Amino acid sequence: MTTTIIMQAIISGLLMGLIYALIASGLSLIFGLMEIVNFAHGEHLMLAMFSSFWLWALLGLDPIVSIPITILILAVCGIATHYFLIRYVLKAKMLVQICATFGLAIFIRSFAQFLWTPDFRNVADPMLSGRIEFAGIFIGQPQFTAAIVCLFAFIGLYWFVTKTETGLALQATSQDRQAAEVLGVPSNKMFALGWGLGLGCVAIAGSMMSSYFYIFPDVGINFSLFAFVAVALGGFGSILGCLYAGIIIGLVESLGGLLIDPSFKLLYVFAIYLLVVVFKPQGMFGRY
Repeated sequence: MTTTIIMQAIISGLLMGLIYALIASGLSLIFGLMEIVNFAHGEHLMLAMFSSFWLWALLGLDPIVSIPITILILAVCGIATHYFLIRYVLKAKMLVQICATFGLAIFIRSFAQFLWTPDFRNVADPMLSGRIEFAGIFIGQPQFTAAIVCLFAFIGLYWFVTKTETGLALQATSQDRQAAEVLGVPSNKMFALGWGLGLGCVAIAGSMMSSYFYIFPDVGINFSLFAFVAVALGGFGSILGCLYAGIIIGLVESLGGLLIDPSFKLLYVFAIYLLVVVFKPQGMFGRY
């Protein structure tokens, strides 16, 4: 095994890790704000990929061009999810909240299978194609561009949450809802905004991945599992922790498949999750 092959695996892991990080940051944002786990996160990613596909199939818009439309569609879905479902279970027991989002996941996936069948689809001849070669290492242009876009989206999300007045209001609501309301922060609107931002993150990731991933109703399952592992590793409620955790998961998946056995690469990722749960349940940067 040559150094070039190992470097190829490392770069591939880093690129996928940045995508995992953005997906996980949306999940972490929702949990940190409301302490509700969105078990339909993977299904929302699937909806983003199907949105990009149908915008291409019906209107001829390449996925990278239709990103703003996909963000708008998923943000509206997120806000609607809050107002028509989540706000009614906010004060309910945790089991009720879990059943609500888990039931939403089953509904979305089943409805997608009913509408679009379980067939695999893909975007033919996307704008992003081909590969980049550097020092004997080959990088797919769609994968490289997707990772860079996800990185900038993550930076934008982190800046918004930590540096803007609205972002600080989100943080205040997550830390103490009652105190924030006393200061005039509308918690219900903040929760809706959190859902919109969280699903906006998966909209960007889903749009970029639709250029080179097959699109089908179950496509979001593995990504949602990786997102849960990333959130647990980085720390529930920590957006920055998702970046480090996503990169770690991408590297473990890629290098584990190369150096040990590719058929068990998912096992390595979930082994990390078990270790985190046992030895550091709050994650690297978690508040919970």
